[in-house]
Amino acid sequence: MKKNEVPQDDSALRDFTREVCYVKNEDGTYETELSSGWEAKKVALDNAWEDIHQRIEEAKLKVLNQEKSILYYLMELNLMDISVLKGYTGFFGFQIKKHFHPKHFEKLSDRKLQKYADAFELSLDELKNYTLRA
Repeated sequence: MKKNEVPQDDSALRDFTREVCYVKNEDGTYETELSSGWEAKKVALDNAWEDIHQRIEEAKLKVLNQEKSILYYLMELNLMDISVLKGYTGFFGFQIKKHFHPKHFEKLSDRKLQKYADAFELSLDELKNYTLRA
């Protein structure tokens, strides 16, 4: 690819990162050039973000319907999964799944809640009083 042919299509990551491509310059030698992305990558990223937003909305509905605790929503909102949350909190996966149930969440001690608050970069009070809007 020639230097002037490097794709510069806007993608979801355009404000965060660029990709290094190896290109031939006018002398025929290779050098690096930054690319903001290309159409195929843009479509894939847009689809991935659409899926993420859908998961967040589904988690929100489950919390509003009292099927899940706020921990479930915050996990999705922060682009985490149970294994990541395990790493941040030190809880086992089965404990986290149990804490996703509203009746179990309500019984958690401040010490346990603080671990979740730290994982989500919230204060204990913010976690306890987190409210969702429909």
